Amino acid sequence: MRRRLRRLRSEEGYTLVELLVASMMGVVVMGTVALLVISAVKDQPKISKQAQNITTARWVLDRLTHEIRNGVLVTTADPDEFSFQTYVRRKSCGGSASLASTSPAIKCQVTYICAATACSRREAAPNSASGTPEEVFSGIDSSDVFEYTPEPTAGEPTSVQAVTYVKVTLQLPNPSGTGALTVSTGASLRNATLGY
Repeated sequence: MRRRLRRLRSEEGYTLVELLVASMMGVVVMGTVALLVISAVKDQPKISKQAQNITTARWVLDRLTHEIRNGVLVTTADPDEFSFQTYVRRKSCGGSASLASTSPAIKCQVTYICAATACSRREAAPNSASGTPEEVFSGIDSSDVFEYTPEPTAGEPTSVQAVTYVKVTLQLPNPSGTGALTVSTGASLRNATLGY
């Protein structure tokens, strides 16, 4: 009889209590993993929209800083409007036909105007305010986009021409709702000091 009891005690296995505890732990772990996956899938559209907004803002800022670097003369320097003469690679100001790579760029008046939610760009002949504005970016939180160095003095038109550095800041709404996303850059007008 003692032999049988020893043999029964030596048999390996799980008790019902151990099996229930292990099963509950497995359910808790699997439930946590499922919640994480569901949360990630639910947040994916917000993350994609945020990434798209940042990518578009960077593209707009790259284009703008390229034009600023080719700039010659600043004519309007406000926080929500920036107008300057710059060189563009088109056959005519405001036209859509590009120049051949051997032709020199032409001087045009480029104006960026930012409202509370969007920025538009207008291209015209130098010292002209004509031209059709085209929206280049939408979805901003603030119209105060431009900062200048040196800062232009109000009421003094010659101080606007002294501006040589422009900082551009786009504040985008955060799809997750926690504060604004800020994308900024700056550029100097390379040709302004040369007097072209």
